[in-house]
Amino acid sequence: MDKIYLDNSATTPICAAALDRMTAVYREDWGNPSSVHGMGVSAGKILTEAKKTLISALGGVPGRGELIFTSGGTEADNIAIVGTALAKSRNAGGRIIISDSEHAAVDLAAEHLRSLGFDVVRIATRGGVLDLGGLESALSTRTVLVSLMSVNNETGAVYDLSSAFSLVKRLCPDALTHTDAVQGFLKTKQSILSCGADAVTVSSHKIHGPKGMGALYLSADTVRAKKVSPIVHGGGQSGGLRSGTEDLPGIAGFAAAVEYGVNGLDEHLAQISLCRAHLEERLSEDNTLNEIQINRSESAFAPHIISISLPRIRSEIMLRYLSGEGIYVSSGSACSSHSPGPSKTLLAFGLDRKRADSTIRVSLSHLNTVDEMDRFCDVLAAGLKKIARV
Repeated sequence: MDKIYLDNSATTPICAAALDRMTAVYREDWGNPSSVHGMGVSAGKILTEAKKTLISALGGVPGRGELIFTSGGTEADNIAIVGTALAKSRNAGGRIIISDSEHAAVDLAAEHLRSLGFDVVRIATRGGVLDLGGLESALSTRTVLVSLMSVNNETGAVYDLSSAFSLVKRLCPDALTHTDAVQGFLKTKQSILSCGADAVTVSSHKIHGPKGMGALYLSADTVRAKKVSPIVHGGGQSGGLRSGTEDLPGIAGFAAAVEYGVNGLDEHLAQISLCRAHLEERLSEDNTLNEIQINRSESAFAPHIISISLPRIRSEIMLRYLSGEGIYVSSGSACSSHSPGPSKTLLAFGLDRKRADSTIRVSLSHLNTVDEMDRFCDVLAAGLKKIARV
C-alpha cells in the first residue's frame, strides 16, 4: 500500500539539496564560525552566505538588518516577543497585541508576558479576516508590540498585514511589528518583508529543510534602536541576541532548502494549486463527499492548506481510519495536537464546537499529485460510509 503524506504544514521531507549540503559541512567544514583560524574563517563564510540567502528570499537586502538562526520557529517567536517586551524598562506593563488565531509559540509567549504584568489584547480573525477596526481600537501609546501571523497554520487564511502594520506605524510608530511567517514563507509569491514587519520568524522544516532550525529577521532600525534584547545569555554570538555556537550544518541545510524553494517556487505553487483545485472539485461534486464543508477564508488564502469539516464524525476517528489506510492528515497544528477540546483557532474562525471537533487539515507540497487527491477522496468516502454505519 502506497503511503500518501498530506500533513506538510506539520513538517516536510528534507530535499536532496539540503541533505547533501549538510553532509558536506559535517565532513569538510565543521569548524566553529567564531574561531579565528582558517577552519573558523571557512565556517564563518558559510554562515554569512546563508544569512544572505535567507534575507534575499525574504525580500530584504543583505547587509541591511540582521538574521539570527535559532532552534526553530518557536524560539524565534519567543526572542521577538519576550525580547521586545523586556528590551526597555519603559515597556513594563505595556500592551502586547496579537490575533486570536496565533500559533502557540506566539500565544503562550504573550501569556507569559501577561503573567509579568503586560496587557495582552487579541484581535478577531473571524472568517479568516483580520479585524482592522479592532486593531485600530486596541492601539494606544502603551502598545509595545504587535505580532500577527502571515498565514494561519490551520485554515490557510492569509491576513492583510500590509494594512495592519501600516496602521500600527501611523498610530504607534515606536511599537515593533512582528509576523510569524512559518506557514507563509515560500508558500505564496508575495515577499514576506513587503508587509512592513520589523521582525519575521521562519522555519526550516516547513520548506524541506532540516528540523531544529529557524530564523528571526530583524530590520536595521530594530537592531540599531536595540528594540529586542536576548533571552539567552552567553558567548555573544549573533550580535549578542542569541548566544551559543551556531549549528552550521543545519544552517547550511536551511539555506540550501531556501535556494531549492526559491528556484522552484513557480513550479511548486503550480503543482500545489493543481492538486488543491482537483481536491476541492471532488469534494464539491462527488455525491459521497458533498456533505463535507470546506472552511475557506473569506479573503485571501494560501493554496497549500485546506481545512474541511466532516458530517457528524469526529476528526480523531477519521484520522485513525485514514492512517490505517496509509493516508496522513491532521486535525490542526501538530504543536497543539495534545491539547484537549476543539481548536481555539477554528472557533475563532467561526466554527461551532461540534464542527470544529469534526475538522481535518489537508496540507500539500509540490510532491503531491492529482492521483493522490483521488485516492484520498476515495478512501475518505469509504471511511465516511463505514464509520457512519458503525
